[in-house]
Amino acid sequence: MRRFLLPFLACLLAASCAHVAAPTRNPLAEWVPSPNFDARRAVLIVLHATEQGSARESLDTLRTANSGGPVSAHYLVGDDGRIYQLVADADRAWHAGGGRWGTITDLNSASIGIEIDNDGSEPYSDAQIAALLRLLDDLTARLYIPKTQVIAHADLAPTRKRDPGAHFPWQRLADAGYGLWPRGELRDPPPGFDPWLAMAAIGYPLDDRAAAVRAFHRHYRGRNDGDDPQAAFDADDLRILHALAAQRVGDMSASPP
Repeated sequence: MRRFLLPFLACLLAASCAHVAAPTRNPLAEWVPSPNFDARRAVLIVLHATEQGSARESLDTLRTANSGGPVSAHYLVGDDGRIYQLVADADRAWHAGGGRWGTITDLNSASIGIEIDNDGSEPYSDAQIAALLRLLDDLTARLYIPKTQVIAHADLAPTRKRDPGAHFPWQRLADAGYGLWPRGELRDPPPGFDPWLAMAAIGYPLDDRAAAVRAFHRHYRGRNDGDDPQAAFDADDLRILHALAAQRVGDMSASPP
């Protein structure tokens, strides 16, 4: 029996390997390869909070499903600073869901998702933020993702999400060069300044403006407005928005065509 089983298993293995290695060529067309291409790559990094009790629990969820179905992320950073990788950088993880950032609507295809072990109500540990910064150093350098393109899950989906939450230390990331953050002295915007145009220039979706304000407050003010339907900008928000929009326009002007 073993004499027949081994060749059968070898055939199965060879078939599976051939299937994995098969080139993605259309049989309707003649293959005339060009060297002028590159791999599809991420242009954003999206930060999440697991909102669960432990890294072990989150690893299980990210390899199975939650109440909304199968979910995953490229990386998970534990409370102790340990970094886990669940999905290859070149592959599409299921972490962002519906949302938009600027003109990008398929966020899963355009981003790297990083889950951070945090229940949503506790401070982030020094060890995990230090590990996150090491990971960001690696990803932005290796994948050529601009350092300013590090955003919150709530930024791209403000009507659905709140993570990584008001406790997340965006200032510490900004001090290391990551994320869009106001630089220098904040000044009053000029007459006629439109905060909604500034929000759109930064990337925020404006389908629900109160939700967008709440996401902005979590990110840039460390403030949790809950589900306040009347959330609105104050004078400090306008100064921050003016600075951020100016930086965004400057970054776009400096980027290569």
